[in-house]
Amino acid sequence: MPYSETGPASGKEPGSGTVRGHESQLALKRRARRINRILGETYPYAVPELDFEDSFELVVATVLSAQTTDVRVNATTPALFARYPDAFAMAEADLEELRALIRPTGFFRAKADSLMALSRRLVDEYDGRVPGRLEDLVTLPGVGRKTANVVLGNAFGVPGITVDTHFGRLARRFGWTDETDPVKVEHAVGELFERRDWITLSQNLIFHGRRVCHARRPACGACPVATLCPSYGEGETDPAKATALLKYELAPGRTDLLELMLAGKTRRELRALGYGLDA
Repeated sequence: MPYSETGPASGKEPGSGTVRGHESQLALKRRARRINRILGETYPYAVPELDFEDSFELVVATVLSAQTTDVRVNATTPALFARYPDAFAMAEADLEELRALIRPTGFFRAKADSLMALSRRLVDEYDGRVPGRLEDLVTLPGVGRKTANVVLGNAFGVPGITVDTHFGRLARRFGWTDETDPVKVEHAVGELFERRDWITLSQNLIFHGRRVCHARRPACGACPVATLCPSYGEGETDPAKATALLKYELAPGRTDLLELMLAGKTRRELRALGYGLDA
């Protein structure tokens, strides 16, 4: 992996670093920012993994992403947006047709209801445009705080922290917070970073959680921030065995894909070249 520091943090073995209760706020902040800096160097190509062209496409794709994978959503949305390119078109959609188009994403009946209600609200109250304020977004059908922060950060450039399952898991493993409530995690982690870094922080942690720091068996022995992580050892520590656990472009045998991503190829360009972007 791009980062290969082997020296232990503060002269300690990986995993023996301080835990949240014995670390000063200043030390915690410094360690957290160093972790984010290293992850940024590891994933300079980190972007939202949902395909979108505008704020409407992003909010729809994010609603569809619940309880499914981004890969499945990205396979579904081209036909969906070709049929319903904006809020005006989707607000007038045939419900059964809409359900059929989004069926592969699961929970398609509830999602179709949310998308139609969302589109109608956008038409009725916002002239068909997605609002750029958190307090407005969270009132829209199917849009919670996580979705709102995704849209604000990636469609409007408004700093926000997206606490999905990956982000929450890593924030706790890194010892940044003990909170489990997403809103409390968001506020606790937000205090450790400059507001301008919140968007990239979210992307870095989500990328790392999907590729290395897995829920059931993290690849500790192949982790670029192992020496800074108090949870080192929860997963596989043998470097060779840990490398075998890596996913997506970091997985063994996908060096060519990693090189293309590092060179700046977009996800759509990669798919056009025949690369599958699933794990």
